Amino acid sequence: MFSPSKHKPQAPNGRASVVNPVNRFEKMHIDINESFAEFGTPASVRTEYYIDNSKEILAKNDSPDVTFTYSINPYRGCEHGCIYCYARPTHEYFGLSSGLDFETKIFVKKTAPELLRKRFSSKKWIPQFIAFSGNTDCYQPIERQLKITRECLKVFLERRNPVGLITKNALILRDIDLLQELSKWNLVCVTISITTLNPELSRRMEPRASSPQKRLDTLKKLAQAGIPIIVSVAPIIPGLTEHELPKILKAAADCGVKNAAYIMLRLPYSVKELMQTWLKANYPNQENRTLNAIKTTRNGTLNNHQFGMRMSGEGPRAETIKQMFRLSCQRYGLSIEPLEVETQHFRRLQSGQLTLEF
Repeated sequence: MFSPSKHKPQAPNGRASVVNPVNRFEKMHIDINESFAEFGTPASVRTEYYIDNSKEILAKNDSPDVTFTYSINPYRGCEHGCIYCYARPTHEYFGLSSGLDFETKIFVKKTAPELLRKRFSSKKWIPQFIAFSGNTDCYQPIERQLKITRECLKVFLERRNPVGLITKNALILRDIDLLQELSKWNLVCVTISITTLNPELSRRMEPRASSPQKRLDTLKKLAQAGIPIIVSVAPIIPGLTEHELPKILKAAADCGVKNAAYIMLRLPYSVKELMQTWLKANYPNQENRTLNAIKTTRNGTLNNHQFGMRMSGEGPRAETIKQMFRLSCQRYGLSIEPLEVETQHFRRLQSGQLTLEF
């Protein structure tokens, strides 16, 4: 239906961002990508890691658009580099850009497991579902070495507090032993996000996330292990990926998935500029069509901050996508009801009271 562009400039090797947009909070900006336009050759940009000494690990949410109150994010920034990621503007709070900086400057919360255990030990803690992660992917590449997510899962199991994980990375299979133990107590649900089944599009749009086929393989292995799973078609990009919705749901159902969800693309703040620049660099023939399609689901703009509309969009096109999702779920035997977890198994243990080995 469309083909990649050979036009320049391009993103650095293995990255999605073509530019480093100006930070809306900063007065001075230096564009490290000036040479791309001048010489037309992508440069390599190495990933840098920084220690995040946060004193609290749980982030509280008050948005009516999501069903959870608390989330845990062991990393700030995400090397997956998904061009459409709504979390990109959060890097601007650190004086950085939502573009390449978000993909290449990663903050690491090495004390996350200890902070989580401390929170669970508090008499004020009311056991409840926690989203892991609500912002950036907890299984991005550096997790393979640091294992912060794995250590946090041990704390969830130790205290028997329910948790829901969402990821685009097959690395989650490394922790299948912990997920199986959590599922015995009905303490876990796992969501795998799939945006497209087109490997070339995925490579350009989500350069360091697992390929679509690996994500399907992950769904199948999790289902075979008896772990409650959801496929999330997210985000749906009008004019670019919406036609794949039924195919993705069928492929997931064929893997043994029983539950499904979807989220419409939203482009807050500088993500609008990033998406437009990415389209121009990769699929210029699709640029206007895609941007206009997005606008038809956002009341004529590229983003709508209004609660109740952010996740699903609005207008006839958004309603058509909603109906396509529901009909496809019915056809392939997928439930759109959220998976339920339990809180009655929670144990408020004191430090050193119990040790689990895995």
